[in-house]
This record gives sequence, C-alpha cells and structure tokens, in this order.
Amino acid sequence: MFENLSDRLERSFQLLKGQGKITEINVAETLKDIRRALLDADVNFKIAKTFTDDVKEKALGQNVLTSVKPGQLMVKIVKDELAELMGGTSADIDLTGSPSIILMAGLQGSGKTTFSGKLANLLKRKKGRHPLLVAGDVYRPAAIDQLKVLGEQIGVPVYTEEGNMDPVKIAQSAIKEAKRQGHDVVIIDTAGRLAVDEQMMKEISAIKKAVNPNEILFVVDSMTGQDAVNTAKEFNDRLDFNGVVLTKLDGDTRGGAALSIRSVVTKPIKFVGTGEKLDAIDVFHPTRMADRILGMGDIVSLVEKAQEQYDEEEARRLQKKLAKNTFNFNDFLKQINQIKKMGDLKDVVSMIPGMGKAVKNMDLDDDAFKHIEAIIYSMTPAEREDPALINGSRRKRIATGSGTNIQEVNRLLKQFAETRKMMKMVSQGKNIQRMMGGMKQPGRRR
Repeated sequence: MFENLSDRLERSFQLLKGQGKITEINVAETLKDIRRALLDADVNFKIAKTFTDDVKEKALGQNVLTSVKPGQLMVKIVKDELAELMGGTSADIDLTGSPSIILMAGLQGSGKTTFSGKLANLLKRKKGRHPLLVAGDVYRPAAIDQLKVLGEQIGVPVYTEEGNMDPVKIAQSAIKEAKRQGHDVVIIDTAGRLAVDEQMMKEISAIKKAVNPNEILFVVDSMTGQDAVNTAKEFNDRLDFNGVVLTKLDGDTRGGAALSIRSVVTKPIKFVGTGEKLDAIDVFHPTRMADRILGMGDIVSLVEKAQEQYDEEEARRLQKKLAKNTFNFNDFLKQINQIKKMGDLKDVVSMIPGMGKAVKNMDLDDDAFKHIEAIIYSMTPAEREDPALINGSRRKRIATGSGTNIQEVNRLLKQFAETRKMMKMVSQGKNIQRMMGGMKQPGRRR
C-alpha cells in the first residue's frame, strides 16, 4: 500500500539533505519531485499542483528553528498537508434511529457485497449492534448467495425475497422485518453495473427516496485509481452520498484514489478494506495514513489491533507464568495465534515506526509461522509443557516429524529460551537495556 509513493517522497526529501536552510530554490526543486511522485501515484494534476503550492507557501513562511533541519521541516509540512488532503480527521457513520439504515452504492466488482458483510461484522463485534443484511442486488444471483454465505460466517441474518425483482419493495419489506425482529441496523446491498448508467442511477435513487437512509456509502475499488475518483463524482452528483469506502487498499495500488477523492467529492473517506478476511476493515484516519505514507508507521492503529485481541484473564495468567519462569510452548502458540488474528502480518509490522521500509521486500504472511508451528506441534504434550525435557534424540525426532532439520529446531529452542528470559525480566521490571546487551544476537557470534 503506497509503497512506490513512499519511496518517491523519501527521495524527494533527500534533496534537502545537507541544506542549511529552506530557500525558494531548494523548496522548488523538492516540490517539483514531490509533484511528479503524486502524479505517478495517479493523483489528479490540479490536486497535485494545489497540494505542492500549499506546501510551498507554508514552507517559505516558516521561521525555522536552529534545531530543526530543512528536510525534517518539509516532512512535517507534507505530512500535515497529506492528512488535510485526505480529510483531516476521521468521520463516524450515523447510527441514530431505530433501525439505522445504511445503503451501499458503487459499480459491480467494487466490493460492495463483501464490504457489507465486513461492516455488519464490525458493528456486531465492536459496537454491540444487531444488524440485518439485505440482498438488494436482484440481477446477479451470485450476489445473493455470496451475502448469505457472509452472513452465515459472521452470524448475521440476511433478508432475501425469492422471485421479487423490485429492490425498492425488498428494501422496504426488510426494514419492516428488522423492526419486528429487533434489528437496530439495516445494511442494504444494491446492484452495480460495469459502468455508470441511467437505469442503475434511477434504481438506487428510488431506493434512497423510499427508505431515507441514515448513510449512503459509496464503495470504490482503490486499484482503479483516477477512474475511481471520476465514478465517485458521478455518483455523488446524483445521490449526494455521505462517505466513501475504499476497498482493496492492500493490493498493488498507487494510492491516487485515497489522495484525490476527498478533494473531488468533498465527502470523507469513512472506511478502508485491507484484505479478504471479514475483519479486514478499518476506520479511515487521515493523519495515521499520512504517517504510513511517509514511513512513520502507525503505532496507534497497531495498539488498537492488539487491544482487540487482548484478554484480561489470559494476561493475568500469563503474568504469573512469566514471574515463575513457567512460560512454555503452549503459551507461545497462543501468542502466535493472537498476532495472526491482528491481520496481514506485513501490514501489522509496517505499522511499527521505521519498519515499513525494512519489510518492503520481505514475504511476510501467516505462512511465516508455519515452520515454527510445525516444530511445536511435533513435540509431545510433556515437551511443550517443559522444554527442558528436549534432549538430542528428541530434537532429532521433532525435526523429522516437522519436516525441518535439527539446526532449525535448535534455533527455535534457543530463541524461545532467550524470549522467556527477556519476558521474565520485563515482568519483574528489570533493566532491559542491560539484559539485551548480554544477549547473543541471532546470526552473530560472540
């Protein structure tokens, strides 16, 4: 996500490296490179020009402190302007009313149906809501079946009417059903086309008029770049929607849609889809996204993802085990599963400040844990409980059973011992820096 743009912007800032102060000449050179980077990311030309003009005005108007280098100041200004370009602050959805009604709009293939399931899952898990999904795409039978499958996976009912080809009546009946069954949110999936056409616009406008939704969310595939922005404008002119949802932001996207769409339609980006799993949905935070584009990580989102998997009772149990130095491989497996639940591993690691560039070319996914899990699962219950039991012959058996070799088993056992030692010292509040200095670094000799 935004990898090419991040690299280009980093190179642009290098132009100010070694400069003693900001001048009109070095700012102009840097901004010329930034404008090219934005255009390569498929940002609209006028928006890219306005952006760099605003950055120039702010940069030349700054009284630079002696402790702040020109390059650092430019990064700060660009970050603030990027956040502002994407909306400045996050925007909530309107969940007032009983039930609150959310209408999905967008082209076919944009990810409306999948996102409807993700949003229902999010509202159920995090907001304690009781949503009802409505299959309003009567032209594509697969859409109805897909929504039913999604609903079953997340435990949310799906309202359908076999044989009824009138999406307006389906939506109206679904709302009546929601009131009868006590559902407090109704999410209506609608039909899309491969391109904007009059029939589709009339149909969704009729649904809007009939149900008076709290929210109309325009779902757009971020990988379509500037075309996504143009489509959003056409929909907004007809529907006056409340917010934008960017899907497939985990793909090989240049980022132009995320950076341009707010300026064109003057509506906030409310959510982003970051993967195929039903929990791969995030509230869009412009400031955090700006941080990530500039390689600064996103520690706030990382902490929030960790808190979602946090179990107080499990944490207390783990604390006691750490203090007694009885942390074992069963506990280690639980920690691995918690990390995997946080989402795409590469995306999670890139949220750590300074790590985005380090993991750029690494193949990080859930498979990264497979060889570790294979080794642990090849241990007996007693060995997992007490790693000290694992002698030479047991290591050979574990290596054979896991399809690895003795060196890999030895490496895991050594890393586990060092991790347990470090975690015990953390739990006891000891000097971590001193302890780290005495530890052997992986792959190095003392």
